[in-house]
Amino acid sequence: MHKSSTLAVPEHSDVPRHLAIIMDGNGRWATQRFLPRTAGHVRGVQTVRRVVEACGRRGVGYLSLFAFSSENWRRPPEEVSRLMRLFVQTLEKEVGKLGDQGVRLRVVGDIAAFEPRLQELIRAAEERTAHNDALHLTVAANYGGRWDILQAMKRLLAERPELASDPQAIDEAALTPYLSMAFAPEPDLFIRTGGEQRISNFLVWQLAYTELYFTERYWPDFSAHDLDEAFEWYRTRERRFGRTSAQLKGSA
Repeated sequence: MHKSSTLAVPEHSDVPRHLAIIMDGNGRWATQRFLPRTAGHVRGVQTVRRVVEACGRRGVGYLSLFAFSSENWRRPPEEVSRLMRLFVQTLEKEVGKLGDQGVRLRVVGDIAAFEPRLQELIRAAEERTAHNDALHLTVAANYGGRWDILQAMKRLLAERPELASDPQAIDEAALTPYLSMAFAPEPDLFIRTGGEQRISNFLVWQLAYTELYFTERYWPDFSAHDLDEAFEWYRTRERRFGRTSAQLKGSA
């Protein structure tokens, strides 16, 4: 388990160890081309493949993608249904390729809401890639940052009920192991495509000290070159974690 960035200064380098992405703009990309919104989601899967491969080549250790939020159920039913079918099709088609590339796949979120076939595919994909370590790919599906914190607290109290009567004993170190991303370091860089500038309930706890990068590019058009531009921007950031610039210069 990795320590919180509010408790210890994490290791960091010119290439983000953990990259988190909100893949936004699929529907608008399709609408601009007079296509159904679902065509943008299909095209977006191709972008996922490109970005996974690019991250592997650049030495990123962890890649987390926001695929479906707990709020996305509010979308038109036909779009949600198509997204679920696309999720099934992608797992059936891509898991073997991920395994060949040494990618370990995890899905975080409340997957109990998904149909049994999709849950089965998720579990099988995680088991099939569990031995891989070249790149840890996490897909957040039916996920919300607030849900994550709440479920972590519930699990903590279920396993340690004595804390209910001693809340002062609850600290970050106690709660962190129960968060759905406890296996990964906190993201160094967050990218959101599509022009919006918010985190939309994604990794609320984990993004406390993450560098936030926003681009107008729609996700289906996001390329390896765009990824490199984000990394170049990231390298210009002064990652202080509460310290001063003078302290950083003194320790260099």
